[in-house]
Amino acid sequence: MIIIITGGIMKQDYDVVIVGAGASGIGVGSILKQMGCNTFCILEKGEIGDSFRKWPKEMRLITPSFPSQGFGQTDLNAVVPKTSPGYNLNQEHLNGEEFADYLGLIVKHFELPVHTNEAVEEVQKQDNGKYAIHTTKREISSRLVVWATGEFQFPNLSPFPGANYCIHSSHVEAWDELEGDHHIVIGGYESGLDAVYHLDQSGKASDLVAKTSTWRLDSSDPSVDVSPYTFNRIKEVIPKGNISIHENQAVTSVRKEGGQYMVETDLGIILTSDNPPILATGFTGGSQMISHLFQYGEHGKPLVNEEDESIISDGLYLCGPELRHDSHVFCFIYKFRQRFPIVAKSIADKLKLNKDILEMYQKENFYLDDLSSCGERCEC
Repeated sequence: MIIIITGGIMKQDYDVVIVGAGASGIGVGSILKQMGCNTFCILEKGEIGDSFRKWPKEMRLITPSFPSQGFGQTDLNAVVPKTSPGYNLNQEHLNGEEFADYLGLIVKHFELPVHTNEAVEEVQKQDNGKYAIHTTKREISSRLVVWATGEFQFPNLSPFPGANYCIHSSHVEAWDELEGDHHIVIGGYESGLDAVYHLDQSGKASDLVAKTSTWRLDSSDPSVDVSPYTFNRIKEVIPKGNISIHENQAVTSVRKEGGQYMVETDLGIILTSDNPPILATGFTGGSQMISHLFQYGEHGKPLVNEEDESIISDGLYLCGPELRHDSHVFCFIYKFRQRFPIVAKSIADKLKLNKDILEMYQKENFYLDDLSSCGERCEC
């Protein structure tokens, strides 16, 4: 790292800047450190694993977390081979705080250069080919950038007119502390089903509005359908009668009349509640902050090359759940983590780093460079 002071302003020069100290940022940073890269930093606007720490307290990872090295497999939620959040924290389905603590252990073990409470405000490509990164604390120049901000901190707050009357599910601190005995939940995928489940556990009734019937578990891929963990929990509580599911219809608007919230669907059905509806409509994606450095495809996500590098901004990499390759979706940790070494290898080639550690990642099934096994019948 080179520090330059010009006009009283501190400017720091790195080879690599990783934005985001979540699963992706820590995962890629760990590989770079093992490759011998000493001129990089990880910028985090909050604390390590900040997005996970902001989950509702009842929310848990839907993929089971347990060590299975005896079978030649790494914990599904690990971001580094031969580590296990399940083993370290003695939990199969970790909550957000627990997973963030696991990420903190990885940072400590590898002595990763994480700079917390430093938000990135702007990123621009300079004429010299480097990136100018403006943060809340300083100005940075970097040859390469890894965008690993995730999605949880960028909720979709405007999916239809009147959404401003709603509360996004990611803004709920605890379901059992939510005021009111009845809530309307909009969105029938993982977040929506998780919401009605925990509302039921808190003795609250709910109406769930879903565009499809995805909760029925017609596929083994949670990118397409809900996970077995979620399906079994919903199947357990449905007979109790506290949850009413309205399938195959989309919400067209929300309005407030008097003291009631009115949710209207495209089938002409109007649901009412005394409490603000819950938006479980997903997230917009962290790349929107630097959208000028990406070109977007028909799927609405950034277009990248075979090394997960922006097709219009060389040296800018995308990691995490927003990553797409045609129809291939990498929305869960055990999917997108296999692309960490692909990004790291490309960086190593450019910086002439030692790539020996990648052999271990390949042996641990942490290395996905052939996407022919992905798709509707995902083999992972």
